[in-house]
Amino acid sequence: MNKVIKHRLDVWEEEPQYWELISAIDKRLYQSTLPKSLIEIIKIRVSQINKCAYCIDFHTQDALRHGETPRRIFALSAWQESPLFSDSERSVLEVAEEMTFIFQHGVSDQAYEKLHSFFQKKEIADIMICISHMNFLNRIGISTKTQAL
Repeated sequence: MNKVIKHRLDVWEEEPQYWELISAIDKRLYQSTLPKSLIEIIKIRVSQINKCAYCIDFHTQDALRHGETPRRIFALSAWQESPLFSDSERSVLEVAEEMTFIFQHGVSDQAYEKLHSFFQKKEIADIMICISHMNFLNRIGISTKTQAL
């Protein structure tokens, strides 16, 4: 499915080197040991919080391609109440929310320790980069009014 993308400013066209750098981060994330479905769940949840409609649409499709189920995607905004997410996924989603709302209180020691009980430090680094990367992309998408038509 080809989409027409509309922006008020296409940052990547104005400065293609930024897109090359951003794409390199994404490529590195997919080379990590994190499951691709987890990467997409992070991207969707962060985009939901930031209300980036373009990114929600884009990463939902990617998640489905990587084997995620529609049911889990539908339940993602209520992950705390849903039985569809594992304890390790919940720890990632908790940190994703705390990092996205960083201005409230940062990442709590409790959330970090919970994450560390499931993941090695290198994986935690990958998770934090994924969360930060998606927050960056959301801010560009929202600021430039990026839409898929």
